[in-house]
Amino acid sequence: MRDGLILSIDQGTTNTKALLVDRAGGSMFRIAAPVQLSVTAAGYVEQDAEALWASVCTVIEESSRFASQAGKPIEAVAISNQRETAVAWHADTLEPLANAVSWQCGRGESICNRLAGRAGEIRSKTGLPLAPLISASKWGWLIENKRLVQEAAAQGTLRLGTVDAWLMSKLTGGEAHATDLTNASRTGLLNLATLQWDSELLAYFGVPLGSLPALRDSCGLFGHCSAIAELEGVPILSAIGDSHGAMFGHGSYASGSIKATYGTGSSLMALTPSLIADAPKLARTIAWSIGGCTQFALEGNIAMTGSALQWVGEFLGLAEPAKDAALLAASVPDAAGIYFVPAMVGLGAPHWDAQARGTISGLGRAHTAAHLARAAVDAIAYQVTDVLLAMERAASMRFTELRADGGATRNDALMQFQADILGLPVQRSKEEELSALGAAWLAGLALGWWKSLGELSSLPQSHDSFVPQMTGDVRKRLYDGWSEAVAGARMHRGVTP
Repeated sequence: MRDGLILSIDQGTTNTKALLVDRAGGSMFRIAAPVQLSVTAAGYVEQDAEALWASVCTVIEESSRFASQAGKPIEAVAISNQRETAVAWHADTLEPLANAVSWQCGRGESICNRLAGRAGEIRSKTGLPLAPLISASKWGWLIENKRLVQEAAAQGTLRLGTVDAWLMSKLTGGEAHATDLTNASRTGLLNLATLQWDSELLAYFGVPLGSLPALRDSCGLFGHCSAIAELEGVPILSAIGDSHGAMFGHGSYASGSIKATYGTGSSLMALTPSLIADAPKLARTIAWSIGGCTQFALEGNIAMTGSALQWVGEFLGLAEPAKDAALLAASVPDAAGIYFVPAMVGLGAPHWDAQARGTISGLGRAHTAAHLARAAVDAIAYQVTDVLLAMERAASMRFTELRADGGATRNDALMQFQADILGLPVQRSKEEELSALGAAWLAGLALGWWKSLGELSSLPQSHDSFVPQMTGDVRKRLYDGWSEAVAGARMHRGVTP
């Protein structure tokens, strides 16, 4: 038996990370490279697709060096990725035709407004609310506004994809143009009933079918690497959206399991026994697909959680905005009545109000910058609570605990406040890169390292537990105040460029 490794790449909004995972299911090496997010004068949020690829090359180089020095071959590549971010490139040259449109970008709002009469149909077919978040609105905008994209579409050389498809195309020298069903389910173009691209939806958004990637299970062969010497011939055996990868990495595969991933934005996912008929305030989605068997889920996406703390740090002129704002927040026991609703790019689940705008309420003369920073931390927990309660209503389920992962979970005050405001225990994973780990476990299934989900669920899991300490009366008072603040934010209508 070869003592090999799986190289798992997690391409995120602010960092590209890589893990080397062994047969015991744990990581023995990790590396990260930063990536930049740009905001244009028009307010558009985007990234240089070639810079994303360069960051992937960086972590591959370091990971390959470690594996070589350890005398362990890399047997497979796994990919997890930021979702909804829309990339367009040339089929022959593999050159980007425009900057990648970030999942955070609202430029597709005008297209969504134009299709407002189709919102019910789109939600029914895709499980997604019609909102600028979905990739289809971003690709539609690129096709309508970028000359190079229009020319490639006319010539039949246009390739569209989420970040996973972009990276696979680059890794395989153009051999693979594919995506998995989890990423496809976030585009607004996949019909959940047929698990195929939907021709009517393609027509609504003006997206040509031939430009889209082939659909695959989350676990299986996507292609073989050829663009990087250290990975020559190594198969890509899994791909999965980052939130789905984190759900898989928690190792809890029973219906009713729920997790929250805390990052730049946040995502909650709850496994359901089947595809729920409708959930207007939430997304119905695919958790993963293995061997032709699809696990469905409910999901709620929040645009600004960790990025809200970053914004406060920048607003206050702190040297290291996110880190220093978190330290500032920790210097006070609570927000002292301040509510910060970070709706600077609108509100996601369960409100789906693209024109809501951020507000700070409850300010008094005695408040300090530390209270504002603490309000930004609390806002993360409040938004997660909004989504969890909506999930309970939509699925007629009662959750008994929340599993948590992502960078912001390192903040103990946030995790304790989350348990308090939910009234539920929070189990924080000690694995910092759970999305990458989940992707690696999927590749391990394809390699035959593990034979079943049961084997994976028995792998060692390590958590920190946070139990509620707040009284019910205090919880209700605080949450009612938050709900009033959100209502105020929805009254402050903005215009997204």
